[in-house]
This record gives sequence, structure tokens and C-alpha cells, in this order.
Amino acid sequence: MSYHKRRRDVLKTVGVAGAIGLAGCSGNGGDGGDGGDGGDGGDGGDGGDGGDGGDGGDGGSGGGGPDLLTVIGYPESGIQLFRDYYAASDGAEDILIPDGLQDPSLPGQVGNAMDNVTGTAPAAGGPNQEAFATLYQDAYDETPGVFTSQSYDSAAALILANVAAGENNGTAIRDQLRRIANPDGTSYGPGEFIEAVEAAANGENINYQGASSAVNFDQNGDPASAAYQIWEFAGQDADSVSVQETQNFEGANPDGAGPSADSSPGGFGREVSLGILLPETGDLASTGQPMIRAAEIPAQQVNDSDLDLTVNAQFEDTNTSPDQGVSGAESLISSGVPAVCGTASSGVNVPVCTEALIPNEVVGCSPSSTALSVTNLDDDDYIFRTAPSDQLQGRVMAQVASERLGASTAATLYVNNDYGQQLSNRFSEVFENTFDGTVYDQISFNIGSSSYSNVVEQALTSGN
Repeated sequence: MSYHKRRRDVLKTVGVAGAIGLAGCSGNGGDGGDGGDGGDGGDGGDGGDGGDGGDGGDGGSGGGGPDLLTVIGYPESGIQLFRDYYAASDGAEDILIPDGLQDPSLPGQVGNAMDNVTGTAPAAGGPNQEAFATLYQDAYDETPGVFTSQSYDSAAALILANVAAGENNGTAIRDQLRRIANPDGTSYGPGEFIEAVEAAANGENINYQGASSAVNFDQNGDPASAAYQIWEFAGQDADSVSVQETQNFEGANPDGAGPSADSSPGGFGREVSLGILLPETGDLASTGQPMIRAAEIPAQQVNDSDLDLTVNAQFEDTNTSPDQGVSGAESLISSGVPAVCGTASSGVNVPVCTEALIPNEVVGCSPSSTALSVTNLDDDDYIFRTAPSDQLQGRVMAQVASERLGASTAATLYVNNDYGQQLSNRFSEVFENTFDGTVYDQISFNIGSSSYSNVVEQALTSGN
């Protein structure tokens, strides 16, 4: 597969304004055939609904059904699933969804205001979110969306680590990532990105402070702090969601941890190579396209500056498919790319990492792959991410279910991949063990089914 370069000259001057980017995807291939990279991820496939469900169709929730349905999936499949849900229920149940379904156009496509749905998603909670929002608005004349801040931070950190390393070498970039991102060092954000690049090229110790978080990497390459937003849909004609609340969380080591280089060679007069491997098409296209645009901004900033450095940002489309994701990664690697901003979903990210990036000692930094399995990869420290793990989101969702929505019983419907299964398990574990709730059933479904009536009915009647 050939690659193409994206060079947009629409970037304008840096300023400061407000806006928030939500996001998070994970997912690893479930069983289904080869389907997409979906949402946070999985490869989905075209199989059946997953789960064996009842007889679907017109049933209702029944007297003994759950207080809450937790639905974990992606927009393209979510359209049909929610159409089938509203055909079977009057909407008396509360529904809780994560970032993978955070698409403001979903109510219009479903044909229902979806007033009984509450969502959670990683937020743009970094110290420089407003500066990034202005950059994005000025570049594309639109408000940044899901995972755009994480995408910018991923590309920015990889460029800075490459400049600090002084060479297009994956191992050297890996060793510089925590040095340019974690304390100590002079702090820079998106609004001072060119100054940060110049300081890194001069071999100075810098501390990149991002839009999505402080971008301090822990020993696993995960962000050491994160923010989550609680949100609701804003109607069938809305182009954004309604954010109700933002909560900030810190890990055990908020300043980060893990190995780091002691110094930075730096240097000028060279071309920095960066790969962008995100879904322009497929189940996550509506999420992936703004993420791609955000990831291109740091390269544009460098190329529009008068620094004696250029960035060659090479793009490949994953099509939200594990197979195409691996093919795209191999194409980037063949062209000499030492570090990749991507992928979006864990269903694509895990095979891309294990089959392409790690064996070739290429750094990967995902903006939205949130599955727990990414943390546990045997990666020799080549795999990072700017999106927080679903270990945290599962707890946030359980807390929202119990304390905000007042639910004591629940059933989960989850996309049949790592993202869906692991987040469903984590939510259920915390909901039952910490908040004394009861989860009646956890029911899987596959991407691309023509009907989800059976699994919807199975969830609505669970507990009977």
C-alpha cells in the first residue's frame, strides 16, 4: 500500500480560546470475521448479533428488567442497535455509554432524542487545552471533537522526542519520550510548540504540557493523570454533545515514571519523520477524521516556522480494520518511519503493535486505544498512549451508574472485542464490588449486524 503525505497550509497564528475534546477508543478483535477497527476498536466482523438473546422485536423491559443498560460499542453499529432498542422499549431504562459512542449525530441517525442516555469520555483536561482548541479552530474552522486533543499531544510528543534524539530511530525516540514529556524541565504547550522544538534541538531539558493532560507517561507508557467528562446528547439536530461535568483523576505517580534518557543530542538541519495511522474510513471514520486533522497540526507548525527543521508526516488509513491497520503500519515502516501516532482502536492497535511496531522497534503512541490489554503488552517500552486506560473509565462509569443515575441493577451490551469485553468486565466488577450493584448479564454483539433485536431483548429481560 502506498502512502500519501498531507500538507495543509491552513494553519494560522497561535492563540488561546476554549473548547473541549472528548474521546477514547479501544478494542481488539473479538471473534467475528475481519470487520473494522471499530470504535476503540475491534475487528468486529459481520457475524450475528453475538449473545444468544431472546426473540427480539417488540418486547419491553418487563417488570424485572435492569434499571440500567450499559452499551459499549461504536457509532456505525450503534445506529442500528439503538433503533432496535427504541423499537423494543419506551426508554424507561437509563442507558450509560462510553466514549466509543460519543457521536453528536447519533440521535439524528437513530431518529430519537436519546434523552435517557448518559455518557462518559476522556476529556481534554490538560493545562493547555484552550491553546490547542484555538489552534484547531483556526486551522479547520470547526470545534475540536473526540480524541482530537489526545491526537495532537501524541504527534507533538513524538516530534519532540525525535528532535531531541537527533535521528529518525525508534529506539532513540523511545528513550527521549519521557525526557521531553515528564518533569523536570522547562514547560511548553501547544501554544509554544515551536519554542519547545527549538529547545529540544538545542539539547535542553523540556517538559511538554499537553491539551489532553500533562502528558506525563507512567512506567507502562500510559498517561499518569486524566480527566473524564459526563455528557448527554443535545438533540437530533445538534453538532455537539452537552457536557454536564468534568472530573480529574491522578494515578499513583502523577509526575510519571519509567526509563528515560539522561541527555538529548538534538540538532538542526534535518527532516523529522512521523507516521499517522488512524481511521479515515470504516466504523470509526466520524471519530477518526478530526483526529487525523489534529495530528497533522504539530507538523504544520514546524513546517510553517523558520526553524532549520522540517517534518514529513506520512498518513495511512486503518479503515478501522486490523488487517488494513497492520498493512498500513508495514507501509509506514517500509518508508522509514520510526514513530507512529496511532492507532485509534485497541482492536486495531494490539495487532499493529504486536505484528508490526514492536518487532521493528518502531514507537507507537495511540491517542484513543484504551483497552486494558494495551498496558500489558510485552512491548520493550515501544508502546505509549495519550488516552487513559479503561481501568479508570470502568470505575468512572460504575460511579456514574450508582451515584448519578441511582441504578442498583444493570445489564451490559458490549462490542465483541477486547475493548468491549474488558470495559464491560471492569464496569461490572466495580459496580458490584464497590457500589453494591447487581449486573444481571453481560451480552456481546458483533459489528455490522443487520439487526440487534435479539441482544436488546435479552438485555431488557435479564433479571426476570
